[in-house]
Amino acid sequence: MVKETCRFYEKRFPDKDEVVMVNVRSIAEMGAYVSLLEYDGIEGMILLSELSRRRIRSIARLIRVGRNEAVMVLRVDEDKGYIDLSKRRVSPEDVKACDDKYQKNKAVNSILRHVAELCDAKLEDLYERTAWKLVAAYGTQYEAFRKALTEPEEVMGKLDLDEKTSACLLQQISRRLASQPSKIRADIDVHCWTSEGVEAVKDALRAGIAVGTEAAPVKVNLIAPPLYAVTTMSTDKDEGIKAVNKAVDAIKDRIATNGGSLSVIKEARAINELEEQKLQEEIENEDEVEEEETGENGEVIGV
Repeated sequence: MVKETCRFYEKRFPDKDEVVMVNVRSIAEMGAYVSLLEYDGIEGMILLSELSRRRIRSIARLIRVGRNEAVMVLRVDEDKGYIDLSKRRVSPEDVKACDDKYQKNKAVNSILRHVAELCDAKLEDLYERTAWKLVAAYGTQYEAFRKALTEPEEVMGKLDLDEKTSACLLQQISRRLASQPSKIRADIDVHCWTSEGVEAVKDALRAGIAVGTEAAPVKVNLIAPPLYAVTTMSTDKDEGIKAVNKAVDAIKDRIATNGGSLSVIKEARAINELEEQKLQEEIENEDEVEEEETGENGEVIGV
């Protein structure tokens, strides 16, 4: 059976000051134990003092088990296997860059894992003969695989692969990198002070959802009254942004007919995995608050 995981890079450990993606496994008195997703899941720790620049009132609000986090490497002891990490030293720009790098290399990993399964090959050996070998020529393994979409002979000519593995690799690259859907999100503030109130808001949000299409279905999630997130998934980012803007316009027109108003807090834009994760956390936190406030029989306002 093919080993399902492998580090993304030729080096076995991250470098000091490198920003890496981790998954939170458990929370202890000293900090949070995590697995480094790009380095075959080896263990590291985010020290309690490195979780936030501010005074820590609740660890649960800063970090959650099962979530992915972008963190900075403080120390690496390869002999003892200790890796100390920091969340508070990572800037928003670092988070965005780290997530972009992680998503691209995760796509490469997925491609190679499937090729290894189909061709009964060892995953690490396949990395050595393909992705890691191509970094020198193309800068990153992801860019090398993207290049293979348009110039397959040039890229594949640099590799020592048998005909079956080569054909399988190209097929998987074409299938997984040709078109990847983007998640588009806009944040809006919806108010209605007339007697229709809550029902008018619900009706307006449904009007926004209704403009979605099969290619770009629209969803509306309650973040915290009166803030809502309008989202869609689309393989064409521009079309996705158009769909979300159309939904926002539909909500705005409908709520205006009932004496309400809509303000755009953040324009429609593509969001990455960590932003999507943050959105989910906001929704979950709001659900918890609503459960506390309404009880089992209370009505939850949302769409």
